[in-house]
Amino acid sequence: MHEKIQEIKKFESPPRVIKNLFNQEEITKFLNLYDKLPTTLHNKKQNVIKKRWLLDYSKELENLFYERLKEQIGDFKMDNLKTDEGKDIYGLFQESYNPIGLHMDGGFNFEDQIYKQSLIPLTPIGSTVIFKNRYYGKSTNFTIDEKELSLKKLNYGQNIRSSDHIGKFGDKPFNKEMHEKYLKHEKIENLVGLEVELVYKWELGSMLIFDRTNMHCSSSVIEGKKIGLTTFTKK
Repeated sequence: MHEKIQEIKKFESPPRVIKNLFNQEEITKFLNLYDKLPTTLHNKKQNVIKKRWLLDYSKELENLFYERLKEQIGDFKMDNLKTDEGKDIYGLFQESYNPIGLHMDGGFNFEDQIYKQSLIPLTPIGSTVIFKNRYYGKSTNFTIDEKELSLKKLNYGQNIRSSDHIGKFGDKPFNKEMHEKYLKHEKIENLVGLEVELVYKWELGSMLIFDRTNMHCSSSVIEGKKIGLTTFTKK
C-alpha cells in the first residue's frame, strides 16, 4: 500500500467532467501530435495501440495542456513513466478497438503522493466507467482469470494482476442492468461489491478528471475504435 495514504485521501474528491475545455482546432492538434508520435506498444491481444507523449514534439500543446489542467486541479507534478533513455513522458495516447478492463492507476512507487488523472477524448464515441470503490496499491489490473493471475514476469510499466478486490468491498452482486448496458466485456463476477459513481460519455472538447485511487474501466460502448489521451499527476 502507498506510504502516504492519509495525505492522498486529503485531496480525494468526486470525479468531474469539464465541458468545452478544448476547441476543435486544439483537438485537431492533439490528433496531429498522435499521428507524429512513434508507436510504443501494439497489444494485439487487447487490440490497443499505445503511444507515449514524448516531450518536445509540441511545446505549444505541452504548455496548453499544463495550464488548462492547473486551472482545474491546482499545483501538481506530472507522474509518468520514462523512456528507455530516461526522458520524461507527458502522457499516454491509446487507440482502442476493444474495451479496457477493470484497473486503477496508482503508479509504481509507494513513496509518491498520487493525485489526479485526466482523460481527454479525441474521438466522439466511447465512455468510461468510474467506480466509487478505491484501491491504494500500485497500478493494478483486477481479474479473476487464473491465467492472467499467474503472470508474474511483467515488463517495466506493466500493471500488477490481482483478485484482491474480490470480497474487499462486500459480496453484493453487481447491478445486472448496469452490466448489460455498459460492462458486458467484464465478467459480472469480477465486479462483486463494486458500485458505479460516474459513466463519462465521451464528448469532444471535454476532459474527465478523477482520483488515481478510483477503480475504473472502459465501457463496452465503442464504434470501430476510440482514441484518448491519459495523463497522471502527483503532489
